[in-house]
Amino acid sequence: MKKYGHILIVDDNQGVLSALQLLLKPYFNQIGLLPSPITLPSVLREEQWNVLLLDMNFTSGINNGNEGLYWLHEAHRIRPGLPVVLFTAYADIDLAVKGIKEGATDFIVKPWDNQKLVDTLLKAAAPDKKKTPALPEGSGMYWGTSPAMQHLRMLVEKVAATDANVLITGENGTGKEMLARELHRLSHRDRQPLVTVDMGALTETLFESELFGHVKGAFTDARADRPGKFETADHGTLFLDEIGNLPYHLQAKLLTALQRRSIVPVGSNTPIPIDIRLVCATNRDLPAMVRRGEFREDLLYRINTIHLEIPPLRERPEDIAPLAGRFITRFCRQYGKPEMHLADTARNRLEQHTWQGNIRELEHAIEKAVIISDGPTLPAEAFQLSCVPAEPEEENMQASTLEDMEKQMIRKALGNCNGNLSAVASQLGITRQTLYNKMKKYGL
Repeated sequence: MKKYGHILIVDDNQGVLSALQLLLKPYFNQIGLLPSPITLPSVLREEQWNVLLLDMNFTSGINNGNEGLYWLHEAHRIRPGLPVVLFTAYADIDLAVKGIKEGATDFIVKPWDNQKLVDTLLKAAAPDKKKTPALPEGSGMYWGTSPAMQHLRMLVEKVAATDANVLITGENGTGKEMLARELHRLSHRDRQPLVTVDMGALTETLFESELFGHVKGAFTDARADRPGKFETADHGTLFLDEIGNLPYHLQAKLLTALQRRSIVPVGSNTPIPIDIRLVCATNRDLPAMVRRGEFREDLLYRINTIHLEIPPLRERPEDIAPLAGRFITRFCRQYGKPEMHLADTARNRLEQHTWQGNIRELEHAIEKAVIISDGPTLPAEAFQLSCVPAEPEEENMQASTLEDMEKQMIRKALGNCNGNLSAVASQLGITRQTLYNKMKKYGL
């Protein structure tokens, strides 16, 4: 059997160390055992290791139980690039997820499955391991090569197999719904329905009927029993998009259904048990809304078991050209065009753009460029990417009416927040829907 170099294990439980030494002996040439992380820096400096298995908690700790994160940073400071696999109890999965975000390669949950533990460590230690391949075209999700997206992908692959509630955050156009679909696709519920609800478009009067269903005769137009979204998603995944737009007084009703794991249709007194995996998404700052009394703290805790944040496109410019290539291929097929590719000048222009609308803006820009272009090359001139120019002359004018003043305030906030509508709405103290309406009113 081929062996994979040297592994160093740090755990304060001697029984765990002994069990791992026996289990891993056939797979590694050398197994280092440390009952305490105190000597970890010197051991890392003295010998070459292929992988470090690091416990997350020790008896005498640093940072109130977050010792694993501290020693993770120390290990990477001393040996940059060393694969670190975190060893954690089930109750500390959130801490391990945080460790993945901060550079860990993977994590293993105690009590462990022997084969899974071996596979995870060998994958981390293999000197010829390759980067995780991109998903096939048909999956819909493009991960790219940026470190931020690779960390996100690792989290998604870990979390998808569980039933933990997930909150996805990110700016408009980053692909939150796409990520929710990927979570469902990778889950054990993938053969059951994924039911999507746009909470921003759900009227208050229809809230209970849409989510919980109704029985015949519950109200004037209720001519038959109708299952709600919760019941439709039973044994599958329920995706609540724009969860931050749910009015405060309705949040308690959603929380009650989640806590009781049952719903009561409108007009009925009989609870219906529900078995769903909940995924929510928003581009709003929910903790800030909690502080302002706009979002229930207990509901935030309930939906936020795992938090996944999608980075904006401007923070991963290396993904712009590959994404553009995918969109070009799709739209060439859609519009019956011959195969096209980006000119170097066009690629440079795309990579230098700030993409306030993120992937959705890029997609629309590519679609327009494909439509108006005829040759095999898409030139820079095919992309109209200029932002709405500021109007300093008008901004410096004295506002003559309240509407003028409001228009100027919104325009200024848009500039200060670089077009991030969630941040603009928060700064102005209005809802995003109100902001949309006012922008439409003033032609902004």
